[in-house]
Amino acid sequence: MESDQDLVGPPKDIFTTADKSLTDEEKCRLEAQNSRMVPEFKAKKLEEQAQRHWDIFYKRNETHFFKDRRWTTREFEELLDIPHEKNQEGGEKQRRLLEAGCGVGNLIFPLIEEKQERSSGSNTSWFYYACDFSPRAIEFVCSNPLYDERRIKAFQCDITTDQIHAHISASSLDIVTMIFVLSAIHPEKFSAVVENMYRLLKPGGVILFRDYGRYDMAQLRFKPGNKIAENFYMRQDGTRSYFFAEKELAALFTHSDRFEIIENSYVHRRTLNIKEGIDVPRIFLQSKLRKR
Repeated sequence: MESDQDLVGPPKDIFTTADKSLTDEEKCRLEAQNSRMVPEFKAKKLEEQAQRHWDIFYKRNETHFFKDRRWTTREFEELLDIPHEKNQEGGEKQRRLLEAGCGVGNLIFPLIEEKQERSSGSNTSWFYYACDFSPRAIEFVCSNPLYDERRIKAFQCDITTDQIHAHISASSLDIVTMIFVLSAIHPEKFSAVVENMYRLLKPGGVILFRDYGRYDMAQLRFKPGNKIAENFYMRQDGTRSYFFAEKELAALFTHSDRFEIIENSYVHRRTLNIKEGIDVPRIFLQSKLRKR
């Protein structure tokens, strides 16, 4: 799980499309995970209680677990785009963004603050939607001092279902952010999420994606008894995590010619925290995908 600890220290990122080469020790770790899998009945129960586990997570950690994602505008310049399209009154046409899996708003609120700083005041050229599986997470979003119903709509929903279409019109979004969200969903439901995001985006709209990459250290550290399925794991708190391969993600989004790939690569980073004696190699997958 991407915690504050995971992003300590200056970024030293290497972008590549090559899969990580495993050492013999790492191959042994992955093989050992297969010796004791999560039983089928328990895996089914985890799926049924997924919302409950995330609600408990936010009850326990409140707004303190995830660090504000101020790096997103550095990686995704689209978030700071200034609308040039005019509305019928001659003013700037409002653009619309969805933060899917918003948690407590660690992306959307820093983004609003940065836009305000850059525009020297209120910026009304964007409207933001924020949704999360956890009702408790949405409560934290709505209680944030920056929450303003005139430009933000936060709501609870399951993005693997049609629920989201009750809140957002089809073909109305310019940007969808999916930052460490798809990995928390069962792999069998990935295609349903992609279909929903496709329906919500305008033609030419983009998905900005970042998540766990295949053979990230977090994957290698799982012990026997935590593996649910290939590259899909259970954490101690009952939440789950999937680890993506670059080619796999490309195939998921380009199926049926729905999206074209702008960028799609692994991000290799060493997480350094000298005080805690931490030096951990991390692998994320970062992508930009445009609706055809």
